[in-house]
Amino acid sequence: MADNEILLIHLGGLGDVCLSESVFLSLRNHFGNTIVAVGTKRFFHLFPGYFLRIHGVESRHWLYLFSKEATNIKWKRVIFIGKDRKGELRRRWQEISLDPMIFIDMYPEKEVRGQRSGVSATNDENEDVHVEEYQLAQLAQFNIEAVKKEILWQKSPRVILYPEKGFEKEKWEPENFVTLYESLRSKGVQARMMSPAGLRVDIPETISIDDLSDVKSFFETGGIFVSNDSGMAHLAGVSGLFTITIFTDYDPRVWHPRGTNVSLRLGEDWFNCDALEKIILNVI
Repeated sequence: MADNEILLIHLGGLGDVCLSESVFLSLRNHFGNTIVAVGTKRFFHLFPGYFLRIHGVESRHWLYLFSKEATNIKWKRVIFIGKDRKGELRRRWQEISLDPMIFIDMYPEKEVRGQRSGVSATNDENEDVHVEEYQLAQLAQFNIEAVKKEILWQKSPRVILYPEKGFEKEKWEPENFVTLYESLRSKGVQARMMSPAGLRVDIPETISIDDLSDVKSFFETGGIFVSNDSGMAHLAGVSGLFTITIFTDYDPRVWHPRGTNVSLRLGEDWFNCDALEKIILNVI
């Protein structure tokens, strides 16, 4: 790497990367075209304009980031967007950062139902702040101007339904999405069912797209996206879809997709297929 290159490390999932886009924009504006991104390659490739190069962290080349052995590899600066509650990663990565390392805490420690990653609820003053705003607010301590990436809703009468089967988290059941799909179609709405890998939906016209870049292109033609809280909902939001997202475990005030959105909570907001259909028809 060149002496002026900056290493950005982000090890989050699809939704986490989508929520950090405004930080990527702010860093790109501040440091110019010098940022080398390391993380999940297929997630970063959805946002190529912010980075000089993109690398997958699973490559053996990056083992030195997590080794306790000393290394002579140095970067002008290391930026880490993530969680580091004990500071171990920061201590390690400051050793390879010529300038003081920049650490952006990924999300506030707010718990709603149970625990997230084993951390108990707190009364942090930031607990209800959306993740995007929470990350951007931290840039001021590094004298970096925070620039929020605005997302315009790409209006279209198309409605995309994305069911998921809950494993670790409770979900609005796939059968409800099928009922909603059939009702919308009966009213002449241009509804499309899109299923994730591993879930069979008994509708012949169901769409399944594996490549995330192709998914983003599909989303960018506009419309409304209805789903449970998921990484795909966040990708839909950054792609310009109006998102209607059903939350269970996490607080939508903190975790809702970016862009134009409506968030509902199982167990707190009363709704059924009819009520959700009315929301969709009002949006259209």
